[in-house]
Amino acid sequence: MSSLTDHTKRRRPFRRTRKILGFVAITALGITFASTAANALLEQQERSSTAQYGELVEVAGGSLNVVRAGTEGGQPLVLLSGLGTIAPALDFAPLIRELVAYDVIVVERFGYGYSDLKARDRTVENINTELHEALSSLHIGKPYVLAGHSIAGFYTLDYANRYPNEVSAVIGIDPTVPTAELEKESAAGGGINIIGILSAIGLVRTLVSVAPGEVDPKSDDFTTTELERMRQMTIWNFGNAAVADESARVASNAAALHGVTYPENTPVLHFLASDSVTTLPNWLESHKNQLKSVNRHEIVELKGLHNLHWTQSVAMAQKITQFLQDTDRNGQPENKEQSS
Repeated sequence: MSSLTDHTKRRRPFRRTRKILGFVAITALGITFASTAANALLEQQERSSTAQYGELVEVAGGSLNVVRAGTEGGQPLVLLSGLGTIAPALDFAPLIRELVAYDVIVVERFGYGYSDLKARDRTVENINTELHEALSSLHIGKPYVLAGHSIAGFYTLDYANRYPNEVSAVIGIDPTVPTAELEKESAAGGGINIIGILSAIGLVRTLVSVAPGEVDPKSDDFTTTELERMRQMTIWNFGNAAVADESARVASNAAALHGVTYPENTPVLHFLASDSVTTLPNWLESHKNQLKSVNRHEIVELKGLHNLHWTQSVAMAQKITQFLQDTDRNGQPENKEQSS
């Protein structure tokens, strides 16, 4: 009898612990559901009360948002953002203001800005097919200049080869080069999108509210309105499915571009950030190797971090204009490398 009593006593703390854990789990689940619902409701209210910028263009799979600025009838220049840029049209604002003489077109990929946040597989081929559809529907002048930041270096490389007659020149803003190292970096997969879940339950909203400076561009060249809108869109877009898939496909997209170089007669200007050149092994060398077979190319190193368009927009715009004018005037000027 006493052994049975002792056994019962030993089980009581376990039962009590299990009840407490169950209560904690149910409470946490309830808080999570409530937070997710509140976050979704707030986002719906914010979107309905905030004027959308740009123009939605229908392509295969959904709608892309396109923003046009500058001078109608000017030389068309298409801007493509880096991986995970929340609102490309706002992110490029300092550079757009300096390119006022051009017909500037910002195409926000699926998962960015006001474009749809879900899409088919984010392969280079799909992304550029959608880009081409969007640009074709706008009936912009051809050929146009393609300018891409960071991972958009993949897309400008593929696009210039896929549609060579439609591209007059390529501008790279610290662009990513598809190297053998990147091919091994990650692999696409159908894993759980943890960041998307954390965003959905309102954690990103809380972080942005508590420390907005952590998500702001490190630059003084943005207006207060632009910064406020980017914070808001960070809450809406961070961790969405399309960008998560694009991130997972960096390695496979790099592999798909293995050995691909720009067409030899397509002028290419690359701006490299001094921070990238200093901290990333072979960053400068990989760009030199990529462009060595291009008849007209130039590499310009500018002081700053990866997002050069935040702080070096004046210097970049001046150099872009000079590069394009020299190309038009002289055809194939001497290749150059310089730092400033």
